[in-house]
Amino acid sequence: MTGSTLRAGLHYPRSVGELQAWFATDEDCLDYLDWLRWPEGFVCPRCENAGGWAVADGRYKCAVCGARTSVTAGTLFDRRRTPLTVWFTACWMFAAQTNGISALSLQRLLEIGSYPTAWALLHRLRSVLVRPGRDRLTGTVEVDETYFGGEEPGLRGGRQKGKKVLVGVAVERREPKGFGRCRMAILADGSADSLHPFVTANVEPGATVVTDGSSGCKGIDALGYVHEPHSRRAASEAGEDVGALLPGVHRVASLAKRWYLGTYQGRFDDAHLQSYLDEFSFRFNRRRSRSRGLAFYRVLELAVDHDPVRYRQLVANPRPKPAPPTPPADGGHPPSLDRPRADRPWRAA
Repeated sequence: MTGSTLRAGLHYPRSVGELQAWFATDEDCLDYLDWLRWPEGFVCPRCENAGGWAVADGRYKCAVCGARTSVTAGTLFDRRRTPLTVWFTACWMFAAQTNGISALSLQRLLEIGSYPTAWALLHRLRSVLVRPGRDRLTGTVEVDETYFGGEEPGLRGGRQKGKKVLVGVAVERREPKGFGRCRMAILADGSADSLHPFVTANVEPGATVVTDGSSGCKGIDALGYVHEPHSRRAASEAGEDVGALLPGVHRVASLAKRWYLGTYQGRFDDAHLQSYLDEFSFRFNRRRSRSRGLAFYRVLELAVDHDPVRYRQLVANPRPKPAPPTPPADGGHPPSLDRPRADRPWRAA
């Protein structure tokens, strides 16, 4: 559905209170995913024919090929072990909070038994944020590179010298002032072989691309864009403010670094940095949204249209699966939020 046809309080919850009222049980969550995946009725994912019926085991049976499919099969929630009530609450915390949430905070708030479980849950949500075939940036677009990581006063470990990563940044410039959407991606280097594919993947042909005078930016006009290079050296020699040449890129890069430092303490593995860049772009591009519940809806909408993501796909260096240990008494998978009503335990105390 388009944003104009969606209504808060009808298609998505407006607050935490409505979230708890709507999705009190796993069955409520499953029905919502059913509506998101097949709003016009069941469509068989195998033969793509519409029509079928629910069978006793909770799955749908196709009226044409006879295949049986569950609501979560082939989606991000495929073969889940975590209860859907926990998934939905985690998704709300992830999408509705302006700065997001760390895995450690999620683990503590939802009583998740292990940090890797909370970490993998959030990374699965990050993996769906880039919609295939999404619209590219249009109009006047600033493009530049920045470094993530490196040595800073008081920061060691993951941000020490030698761990810098080059990131390409593209930002729409609005007239008479302001900025639109942004895109960020890791670059191998600052050469044209790295920068040109970033531009073609994220900027619509015919747009005006504003860059600095680096050698990697040469030849962008041959790709079907109107290229406006601005020399930093010439601006510096003329006594002009170099930072004013590409204000949008500098602002977005600064916000991304502050956000990452504040929410995740600035630590990152190169293999996962792109996921965090996608998360920041998702939040930045929806910063003017009137309802945080709409972001929650969009994440779930993308999740039911995404292929399953296994834990081994998320870890940077997967190892052979060891024999399962005996779970601790207070560990294991998080308890469902679908629980019986408590009889005022504070009175009994």
